[in-house]
Amino acid sequence: MTSSNNSRNTCSILIVALLMVLCSTPLCAQSAFDHIVRNRFFSASNYCIYPDSVPSRMTTPPAGKYPFYISHYGRHGSRYLINRKGYDIPYRMLCRADSMGELTATGRQVKEELAGIISDSEGRWGDLSGIGKQQQRNIARRMVERFPEVFRDNAHIEARSTTVNRCVLSMGTFLQQLAAICPKVDITMDAMKNDMYYMNHQDRLLRDNMKDEAALQAYHDFSSRREHNPALMRALFVHPDSVASVVDEVQLNYYILKSALIQQNTHMGERCRLLEHFALEDIHRFWQKENAWWYIMYGPSPLNGGNQPYSQRHLLRRIISDADSCISLSQPGAMLRFGHETVLLPLVCLMGVNGFDQRLDDLEDLEEYGWWACRVFPMASNIQLVFYRSDPKDKNVLVKVLLNEQEATLPLKSDHAPYYRWKDFRKYFLKKLDDYDAARR
Repeated sequence: MTSSNNSRNTCSILIVALLMVLCSTPLCAQSAFDHIVRNRFFSASNYCIYPDSVPSRMTTPPAGKYPFYISHYGRHGSRYLINRKGYDIPYRMLCRADSMGELTATGRQVKEELAGIISDSEGRWGDLSGIGKQQQRNIARRMVERFPEVFRDNAHIEARSTTVNRCVLSMGTFLQQLAAICPKVDITMDAMKNDMYYMNHQDRLLRDNMKDEAALQAYHDFSSRREHNPALMRALFVHPDSVASVVDEVQLNYYILKSALIQQNTHMGERCRLLEHFALEDIHRFWQKENAWWYIMYGPSPLNGGNQPYSQRHLLRRIISDADSCISLSQPGAMLRFGHETVLLPLVCLMGVNGFDQRLDDLEDLEEYGWWACRVFPMASNIQLVFYRSDPKDKNVLVKVLLNEQEATLPLKSDHAPYYRWKDFRKYFLKKLDDYDAARR
């Protein structure tokens, strides 16, 4: 009887592990184009909005184990455009064409809509939107609902934010919701420049290598096949060829589409009609360009050395050292961090979460092999490391990784996936970081 049960348990573990691998690899799922057909806003890359609903089903932990500590890094919630440039570039082109009498009725409509968006955004550049605040409340609520043991009475919750306003407000909104649900928890929070070396580290050497000549040429070759949109020019201008002196087709196509896609993060989203002027194929090509750009600049692209994810080595070391300190406590609570997608994406790649550490030489392979940045860093995106044990004296601590609140895989062996031994986690990643540091010396 015991042998039969062990066999069934082993089979169940293998099935769960296989399902997780399959679900995390879009090769077996719908294509990016299929997603765009269903929802054009899927193409928004880092402007994507956080999912309205998150699957609540979780893999049962090994017998006797319960969650006792959470280590988190989250992007700020939905925001307005950082500055006017993205709107001004297409708007000024349309204004110049209008002064020449070259705008069609559609062109005038697009110009007026851009003017309305600019007016609504004025004074709010880069600010957290109401949607962004609600995202943080929802994530906080679900965290407590899923892991109530972590937030028992008197649990200590420590929060850190970068010094950027939208991140500070995201932290505050999250903690307000947490305190409302768990009024007895002990909360401390801060946003200090002293924390920036790991909360939002900018590695000068790696940043210089981002724009390696070979990488830029590969991106130029890739994007140049996807950036023209003559149909949009014909829709906006009476004589498309005549306005070439005042209208840059590539920039117009790019910035109008970007202007349209970010509106899902504000109350203007329901009124925005700009996307209606783009064919699905044009939107898909835009998605491909953005995805390739993020892969080169922040992913493990071998085109510029494959080391960009190591920009977040200080953060990963801090996550490990904080966890080591908290594991020794009887009720450690949670460590919450609030920052940016330019940190979260390379961190996910550095950790190899869901296979995002893939090194692909050809940018044409990204879509097929499932390296889709939009799956990692929508507004309010987050990674949560949830720690499990049977009691405070338990030395066999397990950790589970959630990416955007969904169970994720790591490049580690495990008998209980998606649960991994903390000893294996820290050994693997500390060696990886040590090897990189040694190579840089």
